[in-house]
Amino acid sequence: MALRAGGPAMALLRGRLRLSGPGSRGHARLRRSGAAAQPAAEEPGEDAEVSTRKKTFAEVQAERLDQAERTVLIKCPSRLNEKKLLQYLSSHGNVKSHFFFENRGISALIEFSEKSSIASLQDAVGIPSASEHHVVPFKSRLFTFTLKNPVSQHLEETPLHLSPQSHIPVKNLIEKLCLADSISSQMYILLDEYQLTEENIRLRFLACSLVRDFARAYFPDSTVKPFGSSVNTFGKLGSDVDMFLDFRDTGKHATKMKKGPFEMEYQMKRLPSERLATQRILSVIGDCLDNFGPGCANVQKILNARCPLVKFSHQPTGFQCDLSVSNSIAIRSSELLYIYGCLDSRVRALVFSIRCWARVHGLTNSAPGTWITNFSLTMMVMFFLQRRSPPIIPTLDQLKELAGEKDKHIIGGYDCSFVSDLRKIKPTKNTETLDVLLSEFFEYFGNFDFRKNSINLRKGKEVNKPESSPLYIWNPFEQDLNISKNVNQPQLEKFIAMARESAWILQKEDKTQQMINKEPWGLAALLIPFGKNNSSKMKNRMKGIGSETIRSLLDSLKLNNASSQQKAVGK
Repeated sequence: MALRAGGPAMALLRGRLRLSGPGSRGHARLRRSGAAAQPAAEEPGEDAEVSTRKKTFAEVQAERLDQAERTVLIKCPSRLNEKKLLQYLSSHGNVKSHFFFENRGISALIEFSEKSSIASLQDAVGIPSASEHHVVPFKSRLFTFTLKNPVSQHLEETPLHLSPQSHIPVKNLIEKLCLADSISSQMYILLDEYQLTEENIRLRFLACSLVRDFARAYFPDSTVKPFGSSVNTFGKLGSDVDMFLDFRDTGKHATKMKKGPFEMEYQMKRLPSERLATQRILSVIGDCLDNFGPGCANVQKILNARCPLVKFSHQPTGFQCDLSVSNSIAIRSSELLYIYGCLDSRVRALVFSIRCWARVHGLTNSAPGTWITNFSLTMMVMFFLQRRSPPIIPTLDQLKELAGEKDKHIIGGYDCSFVSDLRKIKPTKNTETLDVLLSEFFEYFGNFDFRKNSINLRKGKEVNKPESSPLYIWNPFEQDLNISKNVNQPQLEKFIAMARESAWILQKEDKTQQMINKEPWGLAALLIPFGKNNSSKMKNRMKGIGSETIRSLLDSLKLNNASSQQKAVGK
């Protein structure tokens, strides 16, 4: 059914980012405590949602981590009476919320109101039989629920709602997009289908909390926190979980004994460098997960990388995970993007659309290589939004000017200060629609002078490249680093060509005629690999773009030849 003005489409454009209908991913699927027949929680009102979005990054993370510590994960039989399961669990304490999902069978995430309920449940749970394999007696918060008399209890089974943990295929997405009434609506539909759901976010924090249980065996004051796409509001369903082992709580103890006539401190192992300490810590935690961690598989210790890490598959939640140590600058980058994502609903909608477009056309890839990364692409979108008139989001320097005393952070000699309170940032006066922004993004970067200029989010303006990398995007904090240094010239030229082609399609298409002919239009047309459909039209369109690209390459070669000749003369 098409989205109509004044209906769900307008709600989306107001930034609520939810679609009506039983199949919407935006609807709250978590069920509150009580009988299983109780309806799913209602969608929060607009005032409640705005209130939630105004919370600082640190406040949101603290709430999520606390929530995860009160949560268990239960592997369930394929046929189950939901009400009876909840009744049993309620005997150990109030079940605040729960949901079911499919991952190697049916699993249930259960959130208790109190941590003590988990201890009560653990005391009542049995150790698995060791008839075939000897078990490692580590009591985690992962359980298996079985039926003693499955034949009779199958008669009492109730249908379960399973929360989706992956996004729909692009083909199905295109079909949905064609039913919208504008490109803006299409972009919000894509956002709703691809963004992390409430349930998926809870699973990510639970995965971190379960790893933390192992880490605390060695480091009692440590925490394990997610960073990157899991927390910056730009995460996509199916993305990996980046997490880091944080010792900042340990550092707080260092100042406690400074007062008075004496000092007392812990005796600790001393190592010649922080890097060596990080490598040894990760090596031990990696071995611990590999040998004793329920559901932790394919553990790889990559300790000689620039940022040492442990990669592993967390099978109970279905995530691929990367664990590092005290990645403070990465956390600041996550918070910066969180702020940008919260300031204006158009920001996230544009980023998700551009990243989906880039993936369809092979401009990005989950494997390391010479292509543009999602992080680099996100930074390009942010820079574009800073360059609008008036700007849609502020520069990093402007956010730094608003920073209070608590917001000041110097990490490794780099100034990572910026305001954390969203209420201090004035909303933009820019009223451009997403239709305009999408087209203008392709136009802007299709004609960007990458040979001369670089992208700087701190200044919010084009500056001369400090070195000759094809694509130069300044790291927002570590200003001596280029976050897109991996991108080579052919990949950049491919991006430029795709951007120009996309701008051409949006400018020249006849939406009405395409809808009559039941052809993809708007964003949907951009999500079909160019040349697969209407190949003859594609060839005609590419002639102009191809000739411009060739002309640009010839000009570049002439400049290089002239430069070489001058050097030869100089010699």
